[in-house]
Amino acid sequence: MKKCLLFPAFIFLNVSLFSQFTLRLIVTQVGAKKLDDIYVSGNFNNWDPHDFNYKLKPFGGTRKAIVLKNIQAGKYEFKFTRGTWDKVETTAKGEDISNRVVEVNADTSLDITIPGWKDDYPDKPKPFTASAEVKIIDTAFLIPQLNRTRRIWIYLPKSYSVTKGKIYPVLYMNDGQNLFNEQTAAFGEWGVDECLDTLETKLKKECIVVGIDNGGDKRMTEYNPYDDAKYGKGEGNQYVDFLAQTLKPYIDQQYRTIKDPAHTFIAGSSMGGLISLYAVVKYPNVFGSAGIFSPAFWLTPQLYTDVQKTNWNKQLHFFFYAGGKESQSMVSDMKKMYDLIGAKSNYDLREVVYPLGQHNEASWRTYFPAFYEWLVK
Repeated sequence: MKKCLLFPAFIFLNVSLFSQFTLRLIVTQVGAKKLDDIYVSGNFNNWDPHDFNYKLKPFGGTRKAIVLKNIQAGKYEFKFTRGTWDKVETTAKGEDISNRVVEVNADTSLDITIPGWKDDYPDKPKPFTASAEVKIIDTAFLIPQLNRTRRIWIYLPKSYSVTKGKIYPVLYMNDGQNLFNEQTAAFGEWGVDECLDTLETKLKKECIVVGIDNGGDKRMTEYNPYDDAKYGKGEGNQYVDFLAQTLKPYIDQQYRTIKDPAHTFIAGSSMGGLISLYAVVKYPNVFGSAGIFSPAFWLTPQLYTDVQKTNWNKQLHFFFYAGGKESQSMVSDMKKMYDLIGAKSNYDLREVVYPLGQHNEASWRTYFPAFYEWLVK
């Protein structure tokens, strides 16, 4: 059963949309760390802050520049970094800035000044926002498949401690540090605990949520089941083995859970969305539903082939979300996967496309309630 939810957007076609242009970005002045490498990250490279193809080059004197060739007409959003998001550009006072925006309908050149960098200004202490229902199971839970440890969070519904004998479905979520607590979320939290507190009262449906922190500099390999020339050997197989063979049995042993795949879910965003889909592909007898937010399918074309070859003997459930302002291929890549699964039997699909949605926690937080309502109904 397919269900598609498309928010209205007006599309104006013009012959210039089919033309290709050159965009030149010239950094004429930098407020600090003038000798450091500078990268541009935007919706033209999936917001990768350390993409060597988007590293600025010397351009006479102290200036640095990059030329983006053969790009289509349209609106492009971007920011400059020194290789990581904790070294992103800021105002001269260290304040965050909005994405830079340029409308391209002809060859375009921009002169740009970068007043400051984020790491030059210590962050103000962030508030602790996790609710009383959120606990940390372990700060160093062993991942034997990768010989690493990881912090694991758990959200238990308010009724868990007072309703003896009741059992609950479980939602496993990637990027656990971004789910419950503003203090641990680099770019804002999803607010999963507050959302569930509200929706569980409204819907009379409750759920345990287990959050698994990402591996920091290992995130791009742990959430990728395939080898990649840029990021290295994929470790996604071992990671989903950990979820299915180690973490889930532990959770089922320690907490009152409904153990079958119909009540075991997984979700995540970007690379976390990609590996959530893969977890269902590899373990359909463990995970019955997946929330796939802004999936990074551009990085793993082989996943389309693996999904096409997969035959499911039970009904599985997939919720897809993408924003129109994420990258040029985000929506089309997601729709390709959506249609691929839709051509199979034994599926339940929901698709949400929001034309103004960006690749960030704020957008995913906005549509998490829609995912949860779909999930529990």
